[in-house]
Amino acid sequence: MSLKEPLDNPKTWDINPPQSYQTVYKDDCCYSFDSPFSPNGLDVCLHCFISTSPDPERNYTLLHHKQTGHSIYLNIKRILKSNWKKQKNLDGDEDGHTGTPPKQLRLAIEASSDDDKYDTITEVKNVSSGVIIDKTSHNLPEVLDGISKAMSYTKKNEVEAWEQEITTCTHTQNLHQNASRALDAQGLAHCSSCDLKENLWLCLICGNLGCGRAQFGGVGGHGHALTHSIECNHAVAVKLGSITPEGTADVYCYTCDEERRDPLLGDHLANWGINIADRRKTEKSLTELQIEQNMKWDFSMTGENGKELEPVFGTGFTGLQNLGNSCYMASVLQCLFDLPQFRDRYYKPFEQGAKLAENPAEDYETQLRKLADGLLSGRYSTPVSENEREDTTGPNYQRGIAPGMIKTLVGKNHEEFSTMRQQDAFEFFTYMLDKISQNNDSSAGIDPSQFFKFQSEQKIQCLSCKKVRYKTENQESLSIPVPAQETDEKDDEGKDKYKPVSFDECMDSFTETQNIDYSCASCKGHGATTSTKFKTFPNILVVNARRFKILNWVPCKLDIPVHVSESTINLDQYLSTGLLPEEEELPEAEDENDASSTQKFVANEGALSMLEGMGFPFVRCEKALYHTGNADPEAAMNWLFAHMEDPDIDQPMSFEGNANPLVSPPGPSKEQINILCDMGFTANQARKALYQCNNAADAAVEWLFSHPDDAGMDSIPENEPSKNDDTPAGDSSLPANYRLKSIICHKGGSIHVGHYVAFIRKQVGGSLEWVLFNDEKVVKGGEVQEMMKYAYVYIFERIKT
Repeated sequence: MSLKEPLDNPKTWDINPPQSYQTVYKDDCCYSFDSPFSPNGLDVCLHCFISTSPDPERNYTLLHHKQTGHSIYLNIKRILKSNWKKQKNLDGDEDGHTGTPPKQLRLAIEASSDDDKYDTITEVKNVSSGVIIDKTSHNLPEVLDGISKAMSYTKKNEVEAWEQEITTCTHTQNLHQNASRALDAQGLAHCSSCDLKENLWLCLICGNLGCGRAQFGGVGGHGHALTHSIECNHAVAVKLGSITPEGTADVYCYTCDEERRDPLLGDHLANWGINIADRRKTEKSLTELQIEQNMKWDFSMTGENGKELEPVFGTGFTGLQNLGNSCYMASVLQCLFDLPQFRDRYYKPFEQGAKLAENPAEDYETQLRKLADGLLSGRYSTPVSENEREDTTGPNYQRGIAPGMIKTLVGKNHEEFSTMRQQDAFEFFTYMLDKISQNNDSSAGIDPSQFFKFQSEQKIQCLSCKKVRYKTENQESLSIPVPAQETDEKDDEGKDKYKPVSFDECMDSFTETQNIDYSCASCKGHGATTSTKFKTFPNILVVNARRFKILNWVPCKLDIPVHVSESTINLDQYLSTGLLPEEEELPEAEDENDASSTQKFVANEGALSMLEGMGFPFVRCEKALYHTGNADPEAAMNWLFAHMEDPDIDQPMSFEGNANPLVSPPGPSKEQINILCDMGFTANQARKALYQCNNAADAAVEWLFSHPDDAGMDSIPENEPSKNDDTPAGDSSLPANYRLKSIICHKGGSIHVGHYVAFIRKQVGGSLEWVLFNDEKVVKGGEVQEMMKYAYVYIFERIKT
């Protein structure tokens, strides 16, 4: 670049400060993981606020300029402060040097800010002429100030995702307080039942002050506020240390056992002589504590000898930063992009003539290629420089890459994955594959989700006439039960210990023949047997090991060891035989699934009894069994937990015309089409969107917004109930040999708390070793043998001979 110069040509000056509706990208490049911390910094286009990388080898800035004509860019670099180490010591460090810390009036969860460690250097440049522009020229001061103050794309989505939708309840809406009186300072000093002076909850009914329950991070509590609530039937309390002058605070309803909102909190506090404007937040809120708890969960980073595990760096060893409860996503992405099918599809070299997406943050092809480059190139897998390290006593890990854009894109409009709450890694895996399949650009390459697909075949045989029926279903993964056999022993925490089982035992349990309640349309007999096996085998087999049972209406994990061989496993015995010569198939006209049939679905009596015994209403139990095959109470229970919030969950179902719960309607229903039409789409557009998304309404809406110019279709192709029904899934050739490739492990009592990591078998220095991916920490070895016994998801590669 040449010397600074003003930009005087008004024709090229087409820049204005960002408006409130515009997104500013300034955390990392939209097309790569280059950032302000990269050697060449990050460029932000001052015309459209897209971020690009000026790296000479991957110059997305130049590519963006050529395709858009945009010329003016702000370059941002973050450089370590020369006196950071010295300043760190003055503020208090491991050497024990302390200065005078500032008085903290508001506690929050925050690590040392980047602003404490780095200087930010900016310059404005004209890419077309190659000159540096004076930052005082024209309206640049206003534009740069707007960019500086604008919340970045990543930060904006993080804030939105962290926000909890806390609502009122009847107890906060109809709160009746005792006669008003002022509480003196002594009365607010400590719990009325003990000497605790923090974690104090004020009863909004009578003004009693009690300590809360013990909280994460060493915050003490004896639960005296809860005891008071139970004894006096007083529902609502507020945490004193969380009250802010703005009127926000932790309000808890003990009757609902939920955090709630009190719309008249100021008035209710005034009843006890507390002026909300005078209060200052002095303790962490419940949300902050929850965030901190989930972010603090960790796996052991030491080997059997007690020594710290050795970090590994380079190609294929890049970690993913934890964005806050994002470990479930990180573990899945690491396993997926280690597979050759994903590497071949998305890991592409930079091309000077490549066509860039106009809205890269919303483009799946762009973000999946960006992720592949970030994880596999090795450019971002380097140790943190010694000067930047905050902890110099342990191993020097890498910074890792922050997968904010892909997380936002994949989770968009999903009620769970769009939040920052911990999620189920297996559910995210299946959801991720669906999103990849729905958004695959066939002109760019084959859909990698196809390598996970296979077909299962269910056999139903009437006990009376012995006629059979076979039902084929396309699948992408397998969820198998882990047989639970209790021992007389207890673990260190007093929990029941269980006998170890083998992977074959789990498969035997999944494929075994079971008796079901069944009404045969052919002979009118009652009762049948059912079993499910493979009709074809996939290239990549993903298995979820179900180790849960219901305790106090909550699904809890069971620590049942499963022995899985690291060498070859053979699944030949689990291949379905199909219709045998001696078997007679139920005639199509007599089949209980015939549309003319008015036979009513009959719920499995044993499974129904078990579900009702758990406290679920009959209508919900019947509906769950209908949707899960009418045989497995555990599968029905899982369906119930997933559909608790359905608006029609308590509406009785009409089973006429479709008595078999395993048969889906051959296309979208009129109701589904009408719902989309009410949103302004045509019937043809709605029909095609539902067809493309296998009748999934939420996905269909997203598809429609992504294809606004598609005219749709006036009918569903005959014999094609869904988009992929005519696509071969897997193959039935033998032998069906597989080798364990990776596992996703979980620590914690529930899938919604705790921590996920991935162990992947990779080539390290010429030998095949297990590598632990624990967010941004990537190390050799670890407790893989132990974790393999309790893995949540197993990923096997098929071995072709």
